[in-house]
Amino acid sequence: MQKTCPVDVICVCSADGDIRPLRLRMEDEAHQLLRIDIDEVVNSRKIQYVGIEAQIFLCRATVRNRPWLFELKYTIRSHSWCLLRRVY
Repeated sequence: MQKTCPVDVICVCSADGDIRPLRLRMEDEAHQLLRIDIDEVVNSRKIQYVGIEAQIFLCRATVRNRPWLFELKYTIRSHSWCLLRRVY
C-alpha cells in the first residue's frame, strides 16, 4: 500500500456540521477493490498546513479478519479523502 492514496469514502454529516466516515473503498496491491467498513472513529483533529484545512480521522476496522488502525484525511476545500497511513 502506498503511503498516501486517494480513496472513496461514504460518510455521514451531522446537523452541526461534524463529519464521520463510515466506509471506504480502495485498491489493494493486487489491484482488486477492497471495501472497508469502519468499526470506530477513535479520534479526529483539524489541521491547517500551508493554508490547507483538513481533518484527520484515526479509524479502527477489520480487514480480511485482521484489525487495522489507520488515518484518513479529509481535505475541506477539495472535498477529497486519502488514506494517510496504516498505524501498526
